[in-house]
Amino acid sequence: MTIQLMQGDYSPADTLDLITQMIHVKIKYHEKKMMQQNNEKNIKMQETIIRQLQKDLFEARKKMEKESSNIIIESQINFISY
Repeated sequence: MTIQLMQGDYSPADTLDLITQMIHVKIKYHEKKMMQQNNEKNIKMQETIIRQLQKDLFEARKKMEKESSNIIIESQINFISY
């Protein structure tokens, strides 16, 4: 099963807005998971994931500031059973 999240041509500002919103949702998800953890190892893992997401957003922001043409975004979720 596949869910198409995004597929389109966006301005750099719209691209940054979409990416920012999606990363913020993911950060909130990991913050919630972190609050539910009692295990320090799992908390550290969630913190690492959040820091990486923040770094990725920072890098995306720097890239979008340099872009002048539209950007094609394709994003999908693939469900794979194992």
